[in-house]
Amino acid sequence: MHDHGDLLTQRLDRFVRDHLTPALYRERRPLTLLGWSVPDEPVPFEEAAAATYQPVEIGSRWGRPWSTLWLRAQGTVPAEWRDVPGTRIEIDIDLGFTGGPGFNAEGLAWRTDGTIIKAISPDNRWLPVDLSASPADGDKIDFYLEAAANPDVGATMSRGAFQPTLLGDKATAGDDPQYELRAVDVTLLDVGVYELLRDIWSLRGLMGQLSATDARRYEILHALSRMVDVVDPTDVAGTTDAGREQLAEVLAAPAAASAHRMVAVGHAHIDSAWLWPLRETVRKVARTWSNVADLADRHSDFVFACSSAQQYQWMKQHYPALFERIKGLVARGQFAPVGGMWVESDTNMPGGEAMARQFVAGKQFFLDEFGVETEEVWLPDSFGYSAALPQIVAASASRWFLTQKISWNQVNRMPHHTFWWEGIDGTRVFTHFPPADTYNSIVSGEELARASRQYAEKGAANLSLLPYGHGDGGGGPTREMIAAAHRTADLDGSPRVELSTPRDFFSRAEAEYGNAPVWRGEMYLELHRGTLTSQLKTKQGNRRNEHLLREAELYAATAAVRTGYDYPYQRLAELWELLLLHQFHDILPGSSIAWVHHDAERNHAAITAGATAIIEEALAALVGPGEGQILVNAAPHGRDGVPALGAVARTDLPTVAPATVSTIDGDTGSRIVLDNSIVRAVIDAHGQLVSLVEHATGREALGPEQPSNVLRLHRDEPANWDAWDIDEYYRRTVLELDEVDSLTVSETDGAATVTTVRRTPAGSVIEQRIVLAPGAEAVRIEHDIDWHEQQKLLKLVFGFDVHANEVAAETQFGHLFRPTHTNTSWEEAKFETCAHRFVWVGEPGFGVAVTNDSTYGFGAHRHTRADRGTTTTVSLSLIRAPLYPDPDADQGEHTLTVSVRPGAAIGDGVEEGYRTNLPLRSVQGGQGFTPLVTVDNPAVVVESVKLANDRSGDVVVRLYESLGARASARVQLGDGASAVVATDLLERTGTYGVRDCGTLVDGVADLRLRPFQLVTLRFTR
Repeated sequence: MHDHGDLLTQRLDRFVRDHLTPALYRERRPLTLLGWSVPDEPVPFEEAAAATYQPVEIGSRWGRPWSTLWLRAQGTVPAEWRDVPGTRIEIDIDLGFTGGPGFNAEGLAWRTDGTIIKAISPDNRWLPVDLSASPADGDKIDFYLEAAANPDVGATMSRGAFQPTLLGDKATAGDDPQYELRAVDVTLLDVGVYELLRDIWSLRGLMGQLSATDARRYEILHALSRMVDVVDPTDVAGTTDAGREQLAEVLAAPAAASAHRMVAVGHAHIDSAWLWPLRETVRKVARTWSNVADLADRHSDFVFACSSAQQYQWMKQHYPALFERIKGLVARGQFAPVGGMWVESDTNMPGGEAMARQFVAGKQFFLDEFGVETEEVWLPDSFGYSAALPQIVAASASRWFLTQKISWNQVNRMPHHTFWWEGIDGTRVFTHFPPADTYNSIVSGEELARASRQYAEKGAANLSLLPYGHGDGGGGPTREMIAAAHRTADLDGSPRVELSTPRDFFSRAEAEYGNAPVWRGEMYLELHRGTLTSQLKTKQGNRRNEHLLREAELYAATAAVRTGYDYPYQRLAELWELLLLHQFHDILPGSSIAWVHHDAERNHAAITAGATAIIEEALAALVGPGEGQILVNAAPHGRDGVPALGAVARTDLPTVAPATVSTIDGDTGSRIVLDNSIVRAVIDAHGQLVSLVEHATGREALGPEQPSNVLRLHRDEPANWDAWDIDEYYRRTVLELDEVDSLTVSETDGAATVTTVRRTPAGSVIEQRIVLAPGAEAVRIEHDIDWHEQQKLLKLVFGFDVHANEVAAETQFGHLFRPTHTNTSWEEAKFETCAHRFVWVGEPGFGVAVTNDSTYGFGAHRHTRADRGTTTTVSLSLIRAPLYPDPDADQGEHTLTVSVRPGAAIGDGVEEGYRTNLPLRSVQGGQGFTPLVTVDNPAVVVESVKLANDRSGDVVVRLYESLGARASARVQLGDGASAVVATDLLERTGTYGVRDCGTLVDGVADLRLRPFQLVTLRFTR
């Protein structure tokens, strides 16, 4: 039977290929084509329609990389085609497609009046033909097609080769045409053949997933064989109905009562930038959404879910008519805004306030434009999920969370598909992880069977979600996918599939399985670890601008309250939105083409300029005219005589003794000693730290015979996913950069001592300045790197004489502990993890904090020797040089800073992290100013001070408990307030996202906070 079955299957496949597929179109006629190549960047329809067109022939080559060809197609529907029974007139277009949807040529069809018809792409090549009311008038065809010659940058990736390509930058992509125009035809589609092909596709897919012992498999096989028997190859159109009758019975057989149930949601995960630039994403969204609108008009049960407020805003700005059409579909319930975020961002690297603003900006857009409260957080493709995210989700008044990416784990599988996810503060969010393991489903038998087979909650629950539609590069659902969903709605041997909304799914899933198991802490992706380091300039722009926007809002709010300064609501909103866009999960992680990162660097420079202008305006209003030097501190902790969130005149600061420098000679040569009576650092002839002592305790921080500030160069050649991955075997090949070109000692005007170490490995230059400032509790290591390595990873390594089973790494609004051991496969997989501004290594009574101003990837490991005890190594990943998708990634000049503070508690690490990222600002003026907001407990950290978004003049303060312990604190406005309330992130009271935080009376907040609790306070003045 097995061999016989294989023969029947082969016969079926050949029959479909040789006879049914060719019979899909009964006739086709070519249309007359005229074309106009856009000289440079895309233009709007009005400009294209006014251009001068020239004849274009089928078979001609077209499309230099990233260019646009506008075609005008004209013709007439043959009169004899009209009203032919069992047929439909359509346009069929083949631009010369070379790959899958979203990764090569695409087109958007326009009527001559400037309205959009729909898009075309591989797997979705058709356009409708609107027949005129009167046949006597003739049925004229006249439309424009905006054809995008996007090169297939991912071609080598799809083959697993990841070969470098110059196509990712318009400046290097060349001028050779990418495509050959193959067809623009009016066709007579045979509806019966089309439907038969859909029947066969669903049944063939189901049959392939059934076991060889399942009788249902052979019912389907023999029904398909009978279909082949009755459909006459010489008269396919005339015998199709008979063929469908042979399949009717097996298609009508209902699913078992115990069959897995799936809610299928139309979807198109469109990366806001990746292997295409931001400007092309705007067009990808328009193409996809026009297809969605067409499907919604044809299928009343079709629902499409779409995240990313940024993409909606692009449509409102660039395609207003399409946006209005989408608003109508939202009102009709067929287009579901989800996610509640500005973009589907990375969640590892954005700072706490930026992560919160993703929800503030995103949810507010959906509320303003559609009146929709998005409660489903939708992040199918981000590269791991921060342990702080559940609290941020809840604080935004969101209830549910969806991801899929964790199915990519290399070693360990997530044990659940539906569960409660608990964050660092104990907040839980109901979470689903689709068991089909794809966010780009085509509703195939393989995907449905996989979901049913893998669903981890069997016996306790029986419902999962299926996001279907072409994604990544867009395209979305097709009519073929909807046909497959309809055929598997109640089909024996298959899960039951129904079309519905994410809200419907989550409401039912939570009701079915409210006592689901709990997953605590981060959802770490055991893959793509290199995204914490790739494209350093993009990451530095993000970190710099997160802190500049903090300063801009703080000083602008203080100036508005104190001086009547006109708070720049709109400018700040625009700067935040631009920053949030560049936190998208292929931009901030550094996994996009060169064009994207050039744009990111330029846009980050614009954010820097805009935020700096606001800071300068606001501070000028606050300090007033004068010749004095005013020191301003935007950090939440006082430092060097300057209060937190305030400013003082330099003349009011206490005098601090300068640091000293000396040399000592030993068996290993001369050593440099830096000492400021708080910290004593010793640097050897290799420019490495060999001693770091805290004077107060006399404790040596560094491990015996284990130098620190060691630069190590590793081969960095991952098996796959160049810009994305660091594979564990990178540690096997290492070159310690201990050769020194020069080592010099100097002093700065501030009486800091500076040891400058210059190295030139291969073709790069690395200069370190080891700085100890007067009164400083940390040694600062400044790096100037002119980087010209390729496929190399530069690590900065410290070995601490600290017995630590785990280290604390900062995340949004708190920190989490990461193991230094590898007891389990889960721990072993975390050899490269994420930290924000600080990492803290400690044992009872002593710890060390390592801070940085721009890096995210790090590792921490224990080392034990019988005669030396246990030491802990912390390595920071400074810079990489992957070749794909940007062969020039990370090349050039970079500046970054690391500091090391011995004798530090976790709170010192928090403080030092802010110090490293928010240096004191010196301005000229007449006076300092007191803080607008005061907090009497340093464990409670002010993250944001701003004016309320509703322009009421209320002051909004966002703060959190930073040590992981319960804390009490009194929070006040320095200028007084008449009332204070706790709100959600969107500054609203009375929503799901508002948590109890203590007593709020008479404008004073007496807080009682849980560990890591996040609170938003709104003060009325």
